[in-house]
Amino acid sequence: MKNIQSKKHPPEPNSPNCRLSHPPPTDSALDRSPRNQSTAPRLSRYRSPVPDPLFAHPRLAAVYDAFDGPRHDLPAYLGIADELDARRVVDIGCGTGCLAILLADGGRTVTGVEPAAASLDIARAKDPDRRITWLEGDATTVPAVAADLALMTGNAAQCILSDDEWMLSLRRIHAALRPGGHLVFETRRPERRAWEDWAADPGPVTVDVAGIGPVRQLRTVTDVRLPFVSFRVEYRFESDGAVLVSDSTIRFRDRDEIDASLAANDFRVLDVREAPDRPGREFVFIATRD
Repeated sequence: MKNIQSKKHPPEPNSPNCRLSHPPPTDSALDRSPRNQSTAPRLSRYRSPVPDPLFAHPRLAAVYDAFDGPRHDLPAYLGIADELDARRVVDIGCGTGCLAILLADGGRTVTGVEPAAASLDIARAKDPDRRITWLEGDATTVPAVAADLALMTGNAAQCILSDDEWMLSLRRIHAALRPGGHLVFETRRPERRAWEDWAADPGPVTVDVAGIGPVRQLRTVTDVRLPFVSFRVEYRFESDGAVLVSDSTIRFRDRDEIDASLAANDFRVLDVREAPDRPGREFVFIATRD
């Protein structure tokens, strides 16, 4: 990863994924298949912190990896774990377990924390030998395991919307680490204005998912009220015509805000790097517990 020496930043790609839904409440994951148009059930009407249907609905969780594609972002985090000699790692917002599995393959003791039960089910299925401890929860419920390293990848930090929840998350992560342990997470640079890229190229994209068949995905930016950006992801399953919708909101924090919040929770920033697969688009913070 390239070190960022100054606070001048910018660029950003693909999906604006988020794991938690926050106010304002939305009717998400409505089944809009033709046969259910007149009686579409409200599968979820919720407030924070409820996992987005994108991760929590079993049918959507089952196709998540297929749409996410090759995880070119993960080798850099494995490298950081090696660099920090981290043997006990907590993966916060672990999703379907892609990074946690790779960390365990390297002989590390891994705890995966994820708020969406459907995603955890998929993660557990990838771990038949039960090498990993899988926990349903979020950054505010991370257990105190004396970890060497806590990770939040996939821009999971942007799913924490309120100041109170962000500060509580940092306090709980601090408690989960051993003295001198490290927190590493990524977040998009707000000045890059990634939402404009998403709005300019919403799709649709169709993927033929093994065992499921063709699924079409359409992403739409629905609201921009900085620092918050909301978007909708719609999936159509060609096998039965079912349409499922997931609404999400994420928060764009600038570097000064993140620096201040880390310092307020007894973290010391050691480095801020670029994500090598997304140059100029992300901050990657490396902080140590003081």
